[in-house]
Amino acid sequence: MTSSLDRQKSSSNLSTLNGEDGSHVQPDLEKQATKHTTEEPTPAAPKFLETDLSRGIVGWDSQDDPQNPQNFAASKKWALLALISAFTFISPLASSMFSPAVVYMGAEFHETNETILAFSVSIFLIGYTIGPLLLAPLSEIYGRRVVLSGANWFFVVWQIGCALSKNIQTLIVCRLFAGMGGSACITLGAGVVADLFPTELRGRATSIWSMGPLIGPVAGPIAGGFLGEEVSWQWVFWVLLIASGAMQLGIEVLNKETYAPVLIRWKTAKLSKELDRTDLQSAYDIDREPLSNAQVLKRSLIRPALLLCKSPIVLLLSTYMALVYGLLYLFFTTISDVFTRTYGFTVGLSGLAYLGIGLGFFVGLMIIALTNDRIVKKLTAQNGGKFEPEMRLPTMIMFACILPISFFWYGWTADKHVFWIVPIIGMFPFGVGMMGVFMPIQTYIIDCYPAYAASANAALTATRSLVGAFLPLAGSPMFESLGLGWGNSLLGFLALAFVPIPIIFTKFGKQIRERWPVDLEDKRK
Repeated sequence: MTSSLDRQKSSSNLSTLNGEDGSHVQPDLEKQATKHTTEEPTPAAPKFLETDLSRGIVGWDSQDDPQNPQNFAASKKWALLALISAFTFISPLASSMFSPAVVYMGAEFHETNETILAFSVSIFLIGYTIGPLLLAPLSEIYGRRVVLSGANWFFVVWQIGCALSKNIQTLIVCRLFAGMGGSACITLGAGVVADLFPTELRGRATSIWSMGPLIGPVAGPIAGGFLGEEVSWQWVFWVLLIASGAMQLGIEVLNKETYAPVLIRWKTAKLSKELDRTDLQSAYDIDREPLSNAQVLKRSLIRPALLLCKSPIVLLLSTYMALVYGLLYLFFTTISDVFTRTYGFTVGLSGLAYLGIGLGFFVGLMIIALTNDRIVKKLTAQNGGKFEPEMRLPTMIMFACILPISFFWYGWTADKHVFWIVPIIGMFPFGVGMMGVFMPIQTYIIDCYPAYAASANAALTATRSLVGAFLPLAGSPMFESLGLGWGNSLLGFLALAFVPIPIIFTKFGKQIRERWPVDLEDKRK
């Protein structure tokens, strides 16, 4: 009896809940936890401090518990983020790496339909639409690590199917499944950022994690063009298999679980067994309606759709991101053709034309990484020390204005056959603007829904991937009808029409968010 009581005293498992910024905040338990009981009628009866564990609640041992991912050493946090970011580069690389080599695949399979050939490339993004809606909720039930690991290996295996395909139908199916697996790192990265980093570091962390989804599609055509030209189109997938397999082996060895509710659930199960107690409950499940695994899964799966349908902020920002992402892939439909036909580049060299956008991505990344968190700290101080997620958005206004420049610059210089370096430089503003739009939106969504950051990011990813998959299919007919100059100008005017969105949300975002709140929690008892 004494041994059991001592164990209860030493395990002061203080319950921890998510604060407004997603960090794990220690509640004030002094008012409710310090109780002295005295047995009657003996006045000298022993006294003890009632702890959370004695009441059947399991949480972190303290605010400084080293098992809490928010308290991991800085080196460990950045190393975990780097692992996920590395695979987040490889997966989007696969989305566009095949693009320059598709002509060689078409010749081998005797496929001349341009729409089918384009669809064999963009089908990967349909996998990006389906995958996040399944994987994000699963990660909030079973944890980030197991879901990320399973999905990454799923992506790796389907590269073999792509490389060994004997017809275009098989290739399309294999690319669809590869896209579903490859979406995990893009989807769950937002959750890992919320798990590990406090508000004041999320801008920098999101900048690092966002490099892959934005730079990967640009680097892909450069490598894919030379591989298709010098070796064969199948080697695009063999290279992806080798790179992704090696990277996932490293992730398998070094990755750790970071989702706090799952870690506390594991701790609860362990203590229940060690202490032989059946009354222990996770601090994250207090006062919640007991649900079966099937009910939990059902409610988790509808969260991304719930956000899109009930939150005007998520819907409009998802739409804006989808438009910009679709414009990126419309760029991709013309670049290779323009530089091979108009400027006489080989297929391999035409991939180098993507460097204009790539350099813009890098510059935009540096600007956001160096300024976003500083601006948030300054605005928080001016707001009496109270942080608001909308403080992420003011920088978007400038970048949204920069983004449309490229369509007029690139479109008309390519249309008039100006020296080849000029249209390449013309793509630079788009890269800067796109990075400056994407990263504040992603960080803003993480700050708004830290406990369900993966599901919130799934809504963003699914929407933009759907548009990125189908919009480029209309690219060739549009440019054939309007020409490069007016076709790109139309896209530029469309991008200009969306410039007021960041202005509206910077000014009225808080009122909109508070007027239409979305309850993502499970029902209470």
